[in-house]
Amino acid sequence: MVHKETKYIFVTGGVLSSLGKGIAAASIATLLKNVGLKVSILKADPYINVDPGTMSPLEHGEVFVTQDGAETDLDLGHYERFLDENLTQLNNFTTGRVYSTVIEKERRGDYLGSTIQVIPHIVDEIKSRIVQAGKGQDVLIVEIGGTVGDIEGLPFLEAIRSLRSDVGKKRAMYIHLTLIPYIKVAGELKTKPTQHSVQELRRIGISPDMLICRSELPLPKELKNKLALSCGVERNCIIEASDAPTIYQVPLSFQKENILDPISEILQLGELKPNMDIWDTLVKRIIAPKDDVTIGFVGKYLDLKEAYKSLTESFLHAGAHLNARINLKWVDSEMIEEKGANELLDDVDGVLVAGGFGERGVAGKMKAIEFARVKKVPFLGICLGMQLAMIEFARNVLQINDANSMEFDANTPSPIIFLIDNFIDTSGQKQLRTHQSPLGGTMRLGGYECDTKDNSLLQKAYDNQKKITERHRHRYEANPAYRKDFEKAGMIVSGESDGLIEAIELQGHPWFLGVQFHPEFTSRLTAPNKAILGFCNAAMQYHASHG
Repeated sequence: MVHKETKYIFVTGGVLSSLGKGIAAASIATLLKNVGLKVSILKADPYINVDPGTMSPLEHGEVFVTQDGAETDLDLGHYERFLDENLTQLNNFTTGRVYSTVIEKERRGDYLGSTIQVIPHIVDEIKSRIVQAGKGQDVLIVEIGGTVGDIEGLPFLEAIRSLRSDVGKKRAMYIHLTLIPYIKVAGELKTKPTQHSVQELRRIGISPDMLICRSELPLPKELKNKLALSCGVERNCIIEASDAPTIYQVPLSFQKENILDPISEILQLGELKPNMDIWDTLVKRIIAPKDDVTIGFVGKYLDLKEAYKSLTESFLHAGAHLNARINLKWVDSEMIEEKGANELLDDVDGVLVAGGFGERGVAGKMKAIEFARVKKVPFLGICLGMQLAMIEFARNVLQINDANSMEFDANTPSPIIFLIDNFIDTSGQKQLRTHQSPLGGTMRLGGYECDTKDNSLLQKAYDNQKKITERHRHRYEANPAYRKDFEKAGMIVSGESDGLIEAIELQGHPWFLGVQFHPEFTSRLTAPNKAILGFCNAAMQYHASHG
């Protein structure tokens, strides 16, 4: 079933932020994909940063990296995890990017000297990016970031209002995600915030075709009728979205609410019957798994779990496939410096040292690595985690006492981790980086091929593939000058990318792997990442043998 013209579903949010627009958009996309339609998603963010790459993870959660090296909003991670598709930089843009493009065009003289204004120039740029992202798709779902009523969101709302006029009513629909709060004292669910939010949308020329209502409690029939009447929405277009035990249950809840019936009716998509059997099985295993295993998650941004979103989700995916609950025991690396690794990691079945930037908490992370290495506990080091595993080994096994990373000491006499002057980026361009280079432009970003060493733990984890592709987000590299000393002492290089060290492992250890890439970025519910799956499997075996 192929449609010659792309159809659009615009998702907006009202009342307050963090209601889960991204999850709602990804869930609708999943249902449509499982019908057999070609679906993609776009996130349009009204903030002025050009991309989220330089934003603090404490404020904005993690930065998600696409295969083609774009640093994007973490919602793109949800889209990929639900859809099991690689998205690109076309699938996320910000106000900052829109304005930079328009200003560049104006400087080049593309507008022939006319006065540049929000309407039409900014709005047209937003529209053209939406149309570009939808090319070749049956349906494009567009999530507009922020909340209706935000001043910075107005050009985006004007763009989707105008785009529907361009393509016609049968090719575009508006879904508004809103909150129905429960007032405990009155014992009532309240519709007024939703009514105001819809009025605000209508004021700017958008009448929602469907309301998705977030609520702590089920919505009574009378309340749905009241909403339909007061907001001018068909009764079967009021979709209930109660809190779910896992986000992966949301597509199944939407299916029960028959969300596809009105969508099909409005966009004339014919009969839509998604096959969600495999998804249903995996969700049941997430909710009620057979086994339990505990991973010690050693990091420094532990107050904000959103900073590690892809990683925490990847353990859910691995657990669903192993029919086990992967409990993450969050261990602050600075606490390990104070109390020691034995006290804090004694009860875990595996140790994970995640990525991160900067020197804070590094000593604690190395103590955790030493604990896993000496006690033969399964270990996975990601990005900085791999680099610290090499420094720990150099200091404690090779006896290079001043072994360090140039990230922490630019003048270290023993740079186990260093800054290479140049490398080839994902588009085949040569990049130069120095200590003075601006942070945003000097990272190795996106997917790179990695050659795996025969019979290595890495190759076995990846089903004996000789070449794998994983995504990166880092500046510093492992220094090959020390490679012979490492390998002689039992730490072997098991993955390489154009001469750069991508993976290390320990001989004589049941499961010890450090990877320079971020395996979590390619993990999906229906296809968990192989390195993380292998690590969880090793932790389960460790748990079984250690009771």
